[in-house]
Amino acid sequence: MKEMIEHIVKALVDHPDQVKVTELAGERTLTYEVKVMPGDQGKVIGRQGNTIDAVRAIVRAAARKLDKHATVDVIP
Repeated sequence: MKEMIEHIVKALVDHPDQVKVTELAGERTLTYEVKVMPGDQGKVIGRQGNTIDAVRAIVRAAARKLDKHATVDVIP
């Protein structure tokens, strides 16, 4: 799933080589922290958060298949 998030985010930003996705795994929870260049944060978040909400929806749907709960955070 980490690779899927990287693929999606790299398609959105101007500097795909600077995208870093970190996976923090709990017992039933997966948290993905996405770090991009400061100029690309707006592209990942999108207008009123629509883009990151769509990414989160895809990740949540994929996590349900694994019987897990997943979140995606954009960190500075």
